[in-house]
Amino acid sequence: MKTKFKSGFCAIIGMPNVGKSTLLNAVAGQKIAIISDKPQTTRNRILAIHSTPDEQIVFTDTPGIHEPHNKLGEYMVRVANESMRDTDVVVFVVDASKGIRDKEREIAQNIDKLGLPCILVINKVDLVRKEELLPMIADFSSMNDFEAIIPISAKENDGVDRLTDLITDYLEEGPRFYDEDAVTDQPERAIAAEIIREKMLWLLDKEVPHGIAIEISQMKEKGKVTEIHAVINCEKKTHKGIIIGKNGEMLKKIGTMARGDIEKMLGKKVYLELWVKVRNDWRNSDFLIRNFGYTDDDTV
Repeated sequence: MKTKFKSGFCAIIGMPNVGKSTLLNAVAGQKIAIISDKPQTTRNRILAIHSTPDEQIVFTDTPGIHEPHNKLGEYMVRVANESMRDTDVVVFVVDASKGIRDKEREIAQNIDKLGLPCILVINKVDLVRKEELLPMIADFSSMNDFEAIIPISAKENDGVDRLTDLITDYLEEGPRFYDEDAVTDQPERAIAAEIIREKMLWLLDKEVPHGIAIEISQMKEKGKVTEIHAVINCEKKTHKGIIIGKNGEMLKKIGTMARGDIEKMLGKKVYLELWVKVRNDWRNSDFLIRNFGYTDDDTV
């Protein structure tokens, strides 16, 4: 007897920096979401597709739930909340190394209001001792009747298969939404822009990288090379100087690191040219937020 094909949607939620993007990359089997140790790295809904002959799970990674301080922040929180519309399962991710924070207690206690099965994922267990983990599991269990509580290390890809198996239990028979070999709905241009932003998050300190938006002005094939022209938009003239660096060294470093990852994604050589432009206080401009690709049309 042929097994029925199961499919559905799973929203990944949680506070900033708990490892949601790392988990998304793990289930996709390749890098589609950028990773940084700075908060609010993810700005848009990013979709990853996990497919087998018998199932397809469509994951959405969302901006971390936080208190917004500008219009971009308000948009990010809205994306996180709207990602749970029309989803079948919610995965609530917490960071084992941070203990249990007040905001996570609030989410755990209110998650029943979603009316959806919710799996609690305690991530980064490779950073804590087992004896520290057990009281955390017991504490979360007292807050909510989760469908399951699973300790994992997304970075080490430990426990991820068990999580996808468990999610499948809550899916129903349905269609294949995407081709079997698809891993994301993000176009290559969008992933390339995010890779550039990721390198800036790693290389630049404090507020500078949060005031950055990347525009791919040109991406075309020239023989065996992909030529990419990108504009780095920042909020202040002083930030522009920091991004470029002395004798252009910082901009060159950003470009070198980004080009390496983009070449891995595309599987071919890349010529990358970066320009820096000042857009004063763009994070509070509805027009520029939309212009840089942060629009409610991207939400599910």
